[in-house]
Amino acid sequence: MFANLTTKLAMRKAGISSDTFDFSSKKSNNSKPADGSVPGLDDLEEPSSGWPAWMNTKKLPLTAQAWLSPVPPPVPVAERPKPGDVAPLDRDRQLTFGGGKPVIVLFLRCVGCAFAQKSFLALRDLSVKNQGGLTCVAVSHSSREATRKWVDLLGGAWTVDVVIDEERAVYAAWGLGLGSVWSMFNPTTQIQGWKEKGWLGVRVANSVQRSGSLQQKGSAATAPPPGAAAASPPPPADLSEGPSTVMGNKWQQSGLFAVDGRGTVVWAAKALRADDLMDLNAAAATLGF
Repeated sequence: MFANLTTKLAMRKAGISSDTFDFSSKKSNNSKPADGSVPGLDDLEEPSSGWPAWMNTKKLPLTAQAWLSPVPPPVPVAERPKPGDVAPLDRDRQLTFGGGKPVIVLFLRCVGCAFAQKSFLALRDLSVKNQGGLTCVAVSHSSREATRKWVDLLGGAWTVDVVIDEERAVYAAWGLGLGSVWSMFNPTTQIQGWKEKGWLGVRVANSVQRSGSLQQKGSAATAPPPGAAAASPPPPADLSEGPSTVMGNKWQQSGLFAVDGRGTVVWAAKALRADDLMDLNAAAATLGF
């Protein structure tokens, strides 16, 4: 880039080293002080990282982090259950079935998504209509606070049970992984996206940031007894690997399942596209509603 002699001379006249803007390789150790540090650079870089701190993904807006590749779930993504299969058991047993009560489970896209909003509102209407006979569950992979704020903006959960699965372990147990680029950027989804008005992601993210929960999360520690030395504070939660999971992830697949009172899956669907709302009425009909 700076091989041109004229450029080199101009940079030298300005007091700029010719390799100042060479990011392709690290400078020789000969230019470092005896302790191995690089004055001015080590203050900007994180430990064991080649990226300056200001380029950390954690510095991006929450709504932007939702577009980045997420950390894999803690369990492998299983095969999606089919009608006739026994309902999967997730690692933490957040979802339980049987006991004679039919259940419809809706796995949401990220909070703030207009398509997730339409699915959730339809599930809520179905739950109210069949209150006492049908259990309706909505699973969110966004944080508890972001999900709560989003549900509040929609008028509340009413009779829908909301389950938080920020690690996406429940999603994985039900065969729901990440969607393809086509599932998001196909013409149908893009056209529908422009038509929808229920995009609340920015409002939810602003609310979460104003509440200060990002700094508070994981920072609370039990006070040491009198006279005891104070323990080192735990690392901030937002320094964990990968982008923030507060707003969920745009690439996570959604799904809809109907489980009868014996705990058997009788209807199953995985969204083919981001705008695929799946057929909630068909799922309810298989359970007699």
